[in-house]
Amino acid sequence: MIPKFEICVDSPMSLQNAAQAGVDRIELCSALGLGGLTPGAGLVETARHCGVPCHAMIRPRGGDFVFDEQDQAACLVDVAAMKFAGLAGVVIGVAHADGQLHDNALAKQIEAANGMQVTLHRVFDLTPDPFEALNCAIDLGITRVLTSGQATDAGAGAALIGELVEHAAGRIQIMAGGGVTPGNAAALMAKGVDALHASCATTTASPQPIEHLGIAEQRDTNPDKIAALRAVMTEVLTV
Repeated sequence: MIPKFEICVDSPMSLQNAAQAGVDRIELCSALGLGGLTPGAGLVETARHCGVPCHAMIRPRGGDFVFDEQDQAACLVDVAAMKFAGLAGVVIGVAHADGQLHDNALAKQIEAANGMQVTLHRVFDLTPDPFEALNCAIDLGITRVLTSGQATDAGAGAALIGELVEHAAGRIQIMAGGGVTPGNAAALMAKGVDALHASCATTTASPQPIEHLGIAEQRDTNPDKIAALRAVMTEVLTV
């Protein structure tokens, strides 16, 4: 079976491009340049009508995933808002200072999700024991784990990803993400991953000199990049 294909987006244009390209799922964010933050109301409303299941990132600030009480309270409000908006799922992650998953905080967000699918994001890749973290995610009832195999990118972490797939044994979806390209997709699929996650984005030229303000250039999902990655995924299954 071909893995599910998820694209992360942080703009209306990227959302439209991903939906029209026929991806299986969209991770909805703001500020992908910061690793992805909770999307705004306007993008969420647009996503409701895009025709593809959308899962919203729940991350109230940049930086690490060690959230204080105020951060955690904001997360709960955001989860409830995404549930009320009718999105298909949420993407969450909270850790203790030592990197271990904050199971109590995660459990509260899962309860607030109230039946929505839940993805554990790459906070997983900072955990000291990925197998213990995977067991925790399974016990919490999380739907899937997004991981680069605790490496800089999923290609480099493919060996651990394969071990995680074996350990999961179908109890939770293992989604490879972080630098997924047509060049490493086949190797990741060979490890038995259930899903691939990518941005497939290219830089969009700005008519304004935004670099003078220290603002990064906009990056939007590129349909041609989606098609190239999809082609590799399909080819692997026909060889």
